[in-house]
Amino acid sequence: MQLDGRLSRMLHLLIHMDRAEGPVTSAAAADMLHTNPVVVRRTMAGLRDAGLVRSDKGHAGGWTLIKSLEEVTMLDVYKAVGEPRIFAIGLADAAPHCLVEQAVNASMTNALRRAETMLIAEMGDVTLAEIAKDFESRFSSRPTNLKI
Repeated sequence: MQLDGRLSRMLHLLIHMDRAEGPVTSAAAADMLHTNPVVVRRTMAGLRDAGLVRSDKGHAGGWTLIKSLEEVTMLDVYKAVGEPRIFAIGLADAAPHCLVEQAVNASMTNALRRAETMLIAEMGDVTLAEIAKDFESRFSSRPTNLKI
């Protein structure tokens, strides 16, 4: 199973975009994220539809953040990238008539729902400004030979 990195990638990109001197092209974003510009455009379309970024065409075009980092939460970005599945844990389905399997699945379902509810609430409390502040702290205390 492949993990879905869209949320962390877009959080990463949005903080870089906040520091950019002008629009960021899909090609530049793709290079930064080690992916394809088509993937960037497809993912950024959700952010545009959510009112977080805009795209401008043409020679000086690209993607621009239209909200401040203080106004954007991890939850906003999570929703904009399509609310990817949070947990990779699945339920057993080999013996659906087995009462033990039913009890295990019910317990797992309840636990996963509670955990997901807590995680989503936490994402709603974390702004991109807070993440950027953590970056700034790490940047200022890093050894000078580390890449950002």
